[in-house]
Amino acid sequence: MRQVRLSAFGGRLALEPSCPGLIALALMILALAALLVASVVLGSDGPSPRAALAALFGSGDAQALLVTGEFRLPRALVALLAGGLLGLAGALTQGATRNPLADPALLGISQGAALTVIALAVLAPGLGGNWGDSWRPAAAFAGGLGIAGLILALSIERDGAGPVRLLLIGIGVAAFLGAMTTALLTYGGVNEAHSALAWIAGSVRNAGWSAVWLLAWLTPLAGLIALLAVRPLAVLRLGDELATTLGHRAGQSRMALMAGAAALAAASVSVVGPIAFTGLVAPHLAARLAPAGPGLHLALSWAAGAGLTGLADLAGRTLFAPAQVPAGLVTALAGAPLMAFLMIRSFGRKPE
Repeated sequence: MRQVRLSAFGGRLALEPSCPGLIALALMILALAALLVASVVLGSDGPSPRAALAALFGSGDAQALLVTGEFRLPRALVALLAGGLLGLAGALTQGATRNPLADPALLGISQGAALTVIALAVLAPGLGGNWGDSWRPAAAFAGGLGIAGLILALSIERDGAGPVRLLLIGIGVAAFLGAMTTALLTYGGVNEAHSALAWIAGSVRNAGWSAVWLLAWLTPLAGLIALLAVRPLAVLRLGDELATTLGHRAGQSRMALMAGAAALAAASVSVVGPIAFTGLVAPHLAARLAPAGPGLHLALSWAAGAGLTGLADLAGRTLFAPAQVPAGLVTALAGAPLMAFLMIRSFGRKPE
């Protein structure tokens, strides 16, 4: 497998990505650009595809410019950026735990964010008519990150977080939070909880430019987290015992990686709500695009997550028109069969 060597700072920072991986990443970026254009152009209501395409480049009538620039374009960008964060968080989670079935929901982020949103909607309905626009993202981020911190704290062993302990505690806390959310929805006021149900389903329908700029600022920070995670992920691939023999603290590295994954997933969930299966499936798709090391795999996972969420939003908006199905429901419906197919393909391969 041919590799390209990239170095900086006198060789202190060096990367050797594979040529097939770089080609796959370039093709994925082109595919995301095509998906963005398709999301802006296609729609059941509004301007025709030709008028929407002209409006995308700054020309056309006022209606086409309004629909394209204020509704479709920010919605498509938010879907891509939020999905990319989830795909990257999923790759970090699976790499840190060395478990191909792990995803950001393992840290209770989606469940913690959902419980916080529902609790505020049911127990404090008088926060104001614009509560959803002003308080929901911050409350969801705080709830998701707080629960992730709790799970990581409960998982600490002598040298950090053990993968088995982390998995078990994460599953238990997530189940408890899911039961609490169900209880609030069952016994709380229907009118109070209804405002948060669309968010819980994972929707980018009401995304605006404020969400785009927020995610645009977070994406370079996500890239920095991914860059810092390359070396720990490479060492953890060898196993905890060998990593410790080489002088690397596997438990502490796992804690740092999971904290980074929690921050990325919480940021995405706070903006668009829980998007099911994206963080789980995206790393598997990235691994099948091309053979790659940890760094390139993270980049491909980001692209795969962005593509999955963007496709889910486009499908939910166009295939079921005039009804609009939230992207989270589309990924849940399509993600389970896709994951089963990938697992069957993986189990059916002969060991080399």
